[in-house]
Order: sequence, then C-alpha cells, then structure tokens
Amino acid sequence: MDIKELYRLYQQHPCITTDSRDCPEGSIFLALKGESFDGNKFALQALEKGCAFAIIDDKTILGGLGDHGIARDRLILVDDCLQTFKDLAREHRRQFDIPVIGITGTNGKTTTKELVAAVLSQKYNVLYTQGNFNNDVGVPKTLFRLTKEHEIAVIEMGASHPGDIKTLVETAEPTCGLITNVGRAHLQGFGSFEGVIKTKCELYDFLRTREDGLIFINADNEHLMDQIGDDEDIWITPYSTSPDNQYACISGEVIECNPFLKFRWREPLMTLEEEGRSTKWHKVQTHLIGAYNIDNLLAAISVGINFGVERKKICEALENYVPSNNRSQMTITERNHLIVDAYNANPTSMQAALENFSLIQADKKMAILGQMGELGDESDKEHRKVVSYLEQAGYDEVWLVGDNFKEIACPFRKFHDVEEVKAAIQAHCPEGYYILIKGSNSNKLFQLPELL
Repeated sequence: MDIKELYRLYQQHPCITTDSRDCPEGSIFLALKGESFDGNKFALQALEKGCAFAIIDDKTILGGLGDHGIARDRLILVDDCLQTFKDLAREHRRQFDIPVIGITGTNGKTTTKELVAAVLSQKYNVLYTQGNFNNDVGVPKTLFRLTKEHEIAVIEMGASHPGDIKTLVETAEPTCGLITNVGRAHLQGFGSFEGVIKTKCELYDFLRTREDGLIFINADNEHLMDQIGDDEDIWITPYSTSPDNQYACISGEVIECNPFLKFRWREPLMTLEEEGRSTKWHKVQTHLIGAYNIDNLLAAISVGINFGVERKKICEALENYVPSNNRSQMTITERNHLIVDAYNANPTSMQAALENFSLIQADKKMAILGQMGELGDESDKEHRKVVSYLEQAGYDEVWLVGDNFKEIACPFRKFHDVEEVKAAIQAHCPEGYYILIKGSNSNKLFQLPELL
C-alpha cells in the first residue's frame, strides 16, 4: 500500500491515534516507538478497543492474530511507522492550498508563534501549533488538525540535532517562515554554534526551493542576514529595532519595560525623497515581561502586515495577548511578584532574562535559577558565566538549582533539585520580593509559583 492508497484509507477513517488508551471507534492506530515504549505491542489491543485499522512496523505482530480473532487485513505493515506518519501528514497538508508559516529559532519561537496566531486571527481562521508540539511527532499531529475551514497555518518547529528542521519542513512544506534567532542551545546535539545556525537555516534552504517562498527576518541579526547574503532567489521581509533602518519593512523600539514591555512601531519611509520624515508610530502596551520580546512582537507585526491585517487590529491583538505557558509571565501573589520563565533555558535566553531583570525597579530582588541542559563540553563554562553575572548584579537573594552549579564557588545558596527548593520555601517563604524563576523545563521550577 503506497502513501496515496494509505491516505485514501485515512479519508474513510479520518482519525489517527498513537495512544492505545484513546481509541475512538473507526479510527486508525499508528504504532510509534520511543526509548521506553513500542506501540506495536499495543496494536491488537487498539483494534479490540474500536480502531478500524492499525499501522505497524513489526511483522512479528502478525503471528499473534490467531489468539485475538482479528482479520489480517486490519493490520497494515509498513517499513517505518514514524516516517509513514510524517508522509501521511504531508499528503494531508497538500490537500489545502493555503499559506503555511514555519517558525523556528533558539529562543522565542513559541511566544512568536502565539503572537503571530493572535495577529492573524484578527482576519483569518488560523490553525496553529498547540503548546510546544514542535517535533517530528507534534508537527504531523498539528497538520492532521487542518480542515477546509482553516485559511492559514502557523507551524512551530523545534530542533536539537542537525537535520531536524529539514525533516520538519519536508513534512509541513511551509510557504513562508521565520527564524526568531540563533543561540547557544543544545550544543551537545548540534556540536557547535555553527551547527545551530546551519540546522535552523534548513528552513531558509527549503523556502529557496519555492517560487513563492518568503522569509520574515530580523535585519539586526547578523548571523541570519549572513545566511541570506545577496541571494536574489528568495523574497524577504526584514524587521528591525533600529528606527532608522530604511531597509526594514517594520521597525520598532522599546519605550519602557518595568515590568511589562511597552513599545512603538512604524512602517518605513515611503520614498527616498521623504528621508527624515517618519510614518505614524503605533504604541502598544503588552503583558509580556522582557525587552527582548520586542523582536518577537515585530516578527508578528511583519507577518500581519504581509497578510493584510489592519494596523489597529494588530495592535489590539498584541495588547490583549496574555502569556500563560511559563514564558515571560508575571504572576502576582499575596507574598511576591513572580516573573516566571521556567519552560526553557540556555545561555542566550538566561543572559537576556537576567539583563532584563536587572532593569526592573524593585526594592527587593531574588533569582531562582535552574541549571541549563544539553550543553556538552560547554556546560561548566556557561554556568560559570551565569554565576559571574549574578555576582555583579547585586540581587538580594539568589538560589541556584541543579548539580551543574555545585562545583562553582560562589556566595549563593545551592540546591540539588526542585524538591529541596520546595522544602526551603515551606520552611521559610520569601516575602516582598520580585522573584525571577528561570530554568530548563527539566528542573520543574514551574512547580514553585504556587508556593511563593
């Protein structure tokens, strides 16, 4: 059965499940494998629960049919279930002639995806990635949510190894895209910072193959601009935080950030003869913490303008967006003001968060920072950089979480894991602080706000 035949079967049974605990009547079970599970082992169980068919890549499952009384033709054997999942998702995506925006980057891709979706939703019915379903399983799941009602799609794409973005763009086939930035993250997987750049720019490589390919690009990011160079085979829409950048289609600047970001943006001078005269500024008060978010906001504005969203509607969408995913999120409790950025951490995002926290005016400041993962040989050096910055920052209290901080001499309080932190809070809860909570998701620092 080739992929087109398999897709015709999907059209008759338009529901794919990869969880044998969730088997809607008439659905198709697809047996994915992971480090600690093998969906093939649950294929027959899925059929008994109500699935019409099961796609497997372990032919030994066929030998157990006699005990279950299941017809052979309800099992579909393929070479690789994950590849089949991606191929089916691509076939489904090809049924819809709509713009598909691919978003990747080291930092800010989820926030940017949310902002882009909020802006586009002012005019279109938008399909966009839920949560962080941005890997080679999450992207196909998102694509299978496409229906004829959708007018545009926003697909987030994550990567931790070379070739990851290439795989995802070949599945989603975006018509345009943006890379938020490139930073020092997942160095263990990428091998080097250059490896990060090369992998993220696999999005650009794909868009170059399309006649209508369009890139939204931060004109201030030299690493990304170097990847474009003098290439005349790709359309670009630059944005910039420099109001005098005449090449940017959108420019903006921070007005204040204490603690919420307020900024203004405008479109460029219309002609060279108008040099020195500015177009109208649009002021926006956001619910985002961190001046670094201006790049994400300008990206969303650029996408909105390109797809014809009214300027007023763009501003309203950005002003009304409230983060709720432990990213740049302010939480005010009875005891403290919390700045929660506990979903992800790498050297680039950690430095940005600390610099922004230093700018916030508060009587008492405290930082609870979790260790950064997947840095390989660079880990010790990067954690020492964080400690060095903290020693100069002058915060009233600093707690460091994780064994990567253990061997670094410093005056700060150290904890093995979040459980030790929770015990310390329960013994004596800090009060009256502005507290930055920042760390990789694996540190589980997202458990702390309810205690503070």
